[in-house]
Amino acid sequence: MPDSLTRESTATSVVLLATTPACKLSCADGTLLDRVTDQLATLPVREIQVVTPGGGLAADLRGIAKIARISAGTVAVLPADLVAHTEALALLLDHPARDSAALVSYEAAAAPMRPPVRVEGGEIVAAGSSFHVVPEANATFRGVLQAGESDLAALADIAEELAELADTGKLGPVTPVEAVDLLLVGLVRSGVAVRAAGLGPLHADRVAGQNAADAAVTRLAEVDEARVRLDLSIKENDGFFATFFVSTWTRHLIKPAVLIKVAPNTVTGASIGLAGLAAVWFSAGTQGGRLAGALLFYLSFALDCLDGQLARYTRTFSPLGAWADGMADRAKEYVVYVGLAIGFGGDEIWRLAVAAMILQVVRHTIDVTYAGAVADAGRVGALWGRPARSLLESADGGHAKGVLRLAQRMERDTVVRWLKKMIALPIGERTALIAITAAIWSARVTFLSLLCWGGVAALYQLGGRIARSAR
Repeated sequence: MPDSLTRESTATSVVLLATTPACKLSCADGTLLDRVTDQLATLPVREIQVVTPGGGLAADLRGIAKIARISAGTVAVLPADLVAHTEALALLLDHPARDSAALVSYEAAAAPMRPPVRVEGGEIVAAGSSFHVVPEANATFRGVLQAGESDLAALADIAEELAELADTGKLGPVTPVEAVDLLLVGLVRSGVAVRAAGLGPLHADRVAGQNAADAAVTRLAEVDEARVRLDLSIKENDGFFATFFVSTWTRHLIKPAVLIKVAPNTVTGASIGLAGLAAVWFSAGTQGGRLAGALLFYLSFALDCLDGQLARYTRTFSPLGAWADGMADRAKEYVVYVGLAIGFGGDEIWRLAVAAMILQVVRHTIDVTYAGAVADAGRVGALWGRPARSLLESADGGHAKGVLRLAQRMERDTVVRWLKKMIALPIGERTALIAITAAIWSARVTFLSLLCWGGVAALYQLGGRIARSAR
């Protein structure tokens, strides 16, 4: 039977599974259940539904289904035998997207209470349990699962289906310990997009005995959560130039910006202003003007990185803000094209500038249309289509093949991974290319470089999209 512990309505509803003996293990804060409850009280949680033992795995799953059907907003499910940093819980519960997501670690090997998952492109594409196998797993699930509001019906349906399978013994000897693991498997196999929230150096471990609980609590003290929060504000999987020539120093501006209450949108505005000034200097056409323009354009990109870092650190980013930031990126780049063309002069340079602009529009169109198609397919699969994979299939045969499989293996090599990022010519590399070629040579060299490198990048993108679509 679920007991309710309510607090002021703010965001997510939490289903806390106090269904295993380990939740009563002792720690400095009382029991592990007390510890997790106290942590949740510091986060934007609307209410906590505590599910207590009373009928086995099937009863627990039906209780979760009932809560999912009557809840409004995001619902998170986590076990009370979890020993985790508060900052780790915040990666899901305080994330502005309020989407479906799961807490994962990319470091530890799979274990009975650390089921394997496979992550591709920041999304969990395969999840395991004691019954479900995940070939080529590259991460482990750490017990915290969140379902976005649009996925609550799917969560409820999956929980009820799993309850029926558990009642009839079709899932093998699964126990209440695996309730949240099975829910993740069900969401992924039904086609729901589940974001992988990486722990980084933070810890989140489920425990089964007092010694394990004591050791897990001790490990928490070894990590500086404030420093980790700063580290996690730096964008993962960013481009080479942004990672090594911008984020290495903009990270030191985050806390001062927070201290003086600078909003991310203010930083975005300053970035746009610097890009406009860069275009003005480029339009002068002199060597000094190009040098000044290159420096200002580099600083504009640095502020563009900083606004995202600041938004992630303060957890104030939103889909609207991301859209506005993306639009600003395009506008800044194209106004610089205009400044360079004015400064160089002549009909030929304008043709090159227009060609470079069209090429970038085509590249962005490839990305946007592919992402939209994937999102549409995911929505259809989750809401109207049959589950992508049966919950009774113990092995996952949907792993990548051919070119895509080779690409995934290449990702494991650090040098190759950075080369692949550079070939794609992300915005950081384009900024560096524009600034360096304009400062040292001329606008003509800049546009020719953009066309050559951009053409290779477009073919690379198109090939990758075709390979993934064929899969």
